[in-house]
Amino acid sequence: MVKVNELREMSDEQLDLTAKDTAEKLFKLRFQAEAERLDVPSEIRKSRRLIARIQTIQGERLRQSAAK
Repeated sequence: MVKVNELREMSDEQLDLTAKDTAEKLFKLRFQAEAERLDVPSEIRKSRRLIARIQTIQGERLRQSAAK
């Protein structure tokens, strides 16, 4: 699991890439959950929260750049 401090140290491009990768992983997990049983059901929640954290950091950066 990626920590918030690690996310804050990433560049905007790295955050975008991490968000896309996590969204793809979430899609696959949801598909797998519908088709068959998941080995670790909590992975869906972890992926959703990671995407939310990334979006929060991106929003903070956007507001900071708009305030300058």
